[in-house]
Amino acid sequence: MTTARSALYLTMADWAKRTTPDGGIDDVIDVLSGSNPFIADANVMEGNLPTGHQFTHRSTDPAGSWRLLNYGVAPEKSTTEQFTDFTAILETYSEVDKRVANLNGNEAAFRKSEDDAFLAGLPDTVATAMFYANHQTDPEQPHGLSPRYNSTSGDRANQIVDAGGSGSDNASIWLITWGPRACSMIYPKGSQAGLQANDLGEQTITDSNGLKHQAYVTNFTWDVGLSLIDPRYVIRICNIDVSDLTTNASSGCDLYEKMISAWVKRPTKAISMGKAGMAKTIWYCNPTIMEYLWHQSRTPSNVMLRQDMAEGEPVLHFGGAPIHICDALVDTEDAVS
Repeated sequence: MTTARSALYLTMADWAKRTTPDGGIDDVIDVLSGSNPFIADANVMEGNLPTGHQFTHRSTDPAGSWRLLNYGVAPEKSTTEQFTDFTAILETYSEVDKRVANLNGNEAAFRKSEDDAFLAGLPDTVATAMFYANHQTDPEQPHGLSPRYNSTSGDRANQIVDAGGSGSDNASIWLITWGPRACSMIYPKGSQAGLQANDLGEQTITDSNGLKHQAYVTNFTWDVGLSLIDPRYVIRICNIDVSDLTTNASSGCDLYEKMISAWVKRPTKAISMGKAGMAKTIWYCNPTIMEYLWHQSRTPSNVMLRQDMAEGEPVLHFGGAPIHICDALVDTEDAVS
């Protein structure tokens, strides 16, 4: 049995148990965790700034010097760089006409049925942002993973596996290790983690024609960002041309070959020291890629693949890490060069 993904690090559900909001938040977290595996998987931590999280990378380590007897060596020091990841505010309102809500005699149930749609939609928006949002071009949004791993020759080229596709019908597979020293979703210092649902009760609403009516209103807010404390713990397999995929990998991308290349890019020293446990490391792909992973898994040489049960569901594993479907990942990525 696979270790529960919440056993070794803090998730949204864990934070819900540590806070005492005014109302409704436990139900919100339950729906939230079940609606989007990416959100349920992620390590979550409080930032050290009201607007995000500041951290320091060590850029070089001392190497030491060989010396002869009676000769000295020069002193050394490490060097560091400081970075800041920012959070963003996702917000919306649910407005349910009072008369409509009361038609079936159960106003609370009707409101909940509408609010549940928000609880499904907002996590999808956040998951999409965690992969594709670009804070540099859209400052109201957080900074996702794709803009950080967007060049096969840039600073993070060592964390990219190029599958060779071109055009704009490409997909990616991501290998992410979650943890406070690896990759985490963040929320601002002094605030609450996750999606907040605030029942504002009955309000007088003005419609698009300037006319008024009574409605039940719920406000949804989510202060969220992504902090990449150690970039080595995220690997992207990019440029998977989905139109060229074949079920037996006879042509197009051999997905498992690329996954092996991605797996060995993880920091081996940190793995051996137990800094990033296997239960925190997860593959993410979209449904198209998962379909071909299942097809190509029938090849006898794919010995690193296995099927296991996790929380009552069958899950594919590769290299010991589970493979999760994330609908936020698309088949229409431009080629990364």
